Amino acid sequence: MHPLTHTTLVGNWATLLLATNKNGEIDYKRMGDEIDILIASSPCGIYSNGTAGEFYTQNEEEFIKTSELLAEKCSAASIPFQIGVSHMSPQISLNRLQAVKSLNPGAVQVILPDWFPVTLEEAVIFLQRMEETADGIPIVLYNPPHAKKILSPHDWMYLKQHIPSLIGVKVFDGNRNPEWYKQIREKVQGLSVFIPGHNLASGILSGAHGAYSNIACLNPFAAQKWYEQITANKDMALELEKRIHLFMDKLITPFIVKDHFPNHACDRFMALVGKWADIGSYLRWPYRSIPEEYVIKVREEGCHIIPEFFNQ
Repeated sequence: MHPLTHTTLVGNWATLLLATNKNGEIDYKRMGDEIDILIASSPCGIYSNGTAGEFYTQNEEEFIKTSELLAEKCSAASIPFQIGVSHMSPQISLNRLQAVKSLNPGAVQVILPDWFPVTLEEAVIFLQRMEETADGIPIVLYNPPHAKKILSPHDWMYLKQHIPSLIGVKVFDGNRNPEWYKQIREKVQGLSVFIPGHNLASGILSGAHGAYSNIACLNPFAAQKWYEQITANKDMALELEKRIHLFMDKLITPFIVKDHFPNHACDRFMALVGKWADIGSYLRWPYRSIPEEYVIKVREEGCHIIPEFFNQ
């Protein structure tokens, strides 16, 4: 049985980053240490093999070993976990799901086939096969802004009608677009809506349910405290969000907009800035990594903007 439902899929979820050396080889000992730290931060859950986990670079042996490591440690600690079985190839995604369903994750995350954009009918065909193979394991649909097929809230509900085990979506909120959140409140039922981590406070207060958090990459302990603050003191949580946005806009986003590093380079870089886990600074080939030489400057400025994420 898989007790995770829409009503329980909420909160701050931490992402598992691959611990790699300069050659891009995975160091499972260091990654195990990372999982231990994430568990100690008491997140609402941990997930593997999203974009920040570089799922698209892993061969099947690496994918299975990473998934088994997360499942073993989270199960022992009674921490909810999800496994990303995403791949651009629907056949490989299906095979990944088949390979890890015995690990009993709370849910699996999937993307839509991504070489040629699918129609909604084809999305249903894909998800129905995934649902059948999952055999009761809930499904979370990851639909990032760079996907070939961008889905609207209306589309999510269409998919939900055909895929009962679809319990959540991981999506972009249009930079806190008020009209987008209005659609969430008015049209979306029976689905958890997960948004970018740096918008967590205003997002939850506007109708979202949580985040697979990029901010947890900076400091998983502080990210969880911030989530808990949203219900305890929403004004303080919103004030902290403003400073988180300042930190991101001033010190992180320019790496993407100005220097054209990939988004997930920033997730790894923030872990280096936060200095909470030894995961290495290198993305796997062929993507460029943000040089370590920028870490000290960003850390020093970050301490002044959001000391909560550094003085832990």
